[in-house]
Amino acid sequence: MNDQIPELKEPLPLVNRIPLIAGNWKMNLDHLQAIALVQKLSWSLKDARHNFGEVEVAVFPPFTDLRSVQTLLAADKLALKLGAQDVSPQQAGAYTGDISAEMLAKLDSAYVLVGHSERRHGHSESDELVGEKARAAQAAGLVPVICVGETAEDLETHGAAAIPLAQLAAAVAKLPADAEFVVAYEPVWAIGSGEPATSEQAEEVARALRESLRDLRGDDVAAATRVLYGGSVTSQNIASYLRQPNIDGALVGGASLKADEFSRIVQFKKHVTAA
Repeated sequence: MNDQIPELKEPLPLVNRIPLIAGNWKMNLDHLQAIALVQKLSWSLKDARHNFGEVEVAVFPPFTDLRSVQTLLAADKLALKLGAQDVSPQQAGAYTGDISAEMLAKLDSAYVLVGHSERRHGHSESDELVGEKARAAQAAGLVPVICVGETAEDLETHGAAAIPLAQLAAAVAKLPADAEFVVAYEPVWAIGSGEPATSEQAEEVARALRESLRDLRGDDVAAATRVLYGGSVTSQNIASYLRQPNIDGALVGGASLKADEFSRIVQFKKHVTAA
């Protein structure tokens, strides 16, 4: 694995990248359950005196929950950010079932996932389509979270980094030079498996992604862009990932549906400091 991934050529500019912990709820929870989960999460983080300026927290509910969660966040002045799990590449028109980036922006969505492996493989989404979705999101003022990752077969055939690097390059090519985006590395073989990549494995690919961004967008973008890890993240392993210099947060799946567990993940700094 090491021979595929070059070291950074020289130090990047020093940038304070605020960690992002993002909870992807997938197709779970109706709007009432969503409200209950956000309330419980908010209470837990308040009790822990969580500093949202040090670690940003976002939740990605299903489309049907977005308005309910938006209303709760606004009414209770909660510091959680809101994100969507997918977006149409189209702005409006005869696209039955699609949800546009402009619609999501009206619901105060700050982020949107594009290219999640469950969309790439379950819905046959191409790199081209993922790039178009990222561009549509950025044009509407949303920050696309570009998901990249290799399957077990890819890992065996091409190694860990080749497919994620190609996916990232294809998506970034669709974005303007000044676009803000987040990268989420999610090895497909680790998602929901209970067998996550080791922190060292994740760091190697994260480093390769950042080096690729340097070539694609220059040093400043490479230094400022947050790279998340996703794949069986828990409160027991989160600190090991966030100790790595090129990992700036996590895209959390099943554990984000449990308020207390997700709260512990968000508070990873306590474990990093203590270790």
